[in-house]
Amino acid sequence: MIIPTYNERENIEKLVRRIFNLKPDFNILIVDDNSPDGTGAVVQNLMNEFKERLFLLRRPDKQGLGTAYIEGFKWALDQSYEYIFEMDADFSHDPNDLVRLYKSCLNGADLSIGSRYKSGVNVVNWPIGRVLISYFASVYVRIITGMKIRDATAGFKCYRKEVLETIDLDKIRFKGYAFQIEMKFLTWKLGFHIVEVPIIFTERREGTSKMSGKIVYEAIWGVIKMKVSSWFKKYSKIK
Repeated sequence: MIIPTYNERENIEKLVRRIFNLKPDFNILIVDDNSPDGTGAVVQNLMNEFKERLFLLRRPDKQGLGTAYIEGFKWALDQSYEYIFEMDADFSHDPNDLVRLYKSCLNGADLSIGSRYKSGVNVVNWPIGRVLISYFASVYVRIITGMKIRDATAGFKCYRKEVLETIDLDKIRFKGYAFQIEMKFLTWKLGFHIVEVPIIFTERREGTSKMSGKIVYEAIWGVIKMKVSSWFKKYSKIK
């Protein structure tokens, strides 16, 4: 389980304890971008209680969501984890849904996605404007890329390790939320089996959102560039 953090002191201890109460047992890697609020110190203290289950990767500064996950993926592959999860730190993703994502992969999915839009629009506490932007962003991605995924920007996922071993992680271009689109696109182009698991997404109650105009811009234009560049590439799984 990889959880990137930047100023998540209000949430991180509660989230870690919730996850560690689940069955089956999950391990957690926190990738912290030198949070000024002391998130890393909270995690460091918790590691004394949850030895061999909770890990911390400290980075010197804020480097973006995508690079945090890439470093986390490489760490998890080095540790030989079979299933590797992505999750937000702010409780917008219900920890109980981790079990459903895991079971989806056990039942044959190479990538299971916690989807806000698989069965309608399942978002709580978002203003209608943000719901519409998010929903139509996924429509836009489907039109441009040809993917059938309903929630293209979702960041709640479970990968089988073979997917991440096949993708060239050093060539991932995007750092913001377009990173989530690029990873799904590559998984799809490589022919892996993708399953969307309906979830209810709840806007954070504590802390502040990391969304910005730069992130939205990257997603809009990045999708077009990604699609065009795919016309000149060959995609194949590891034999």
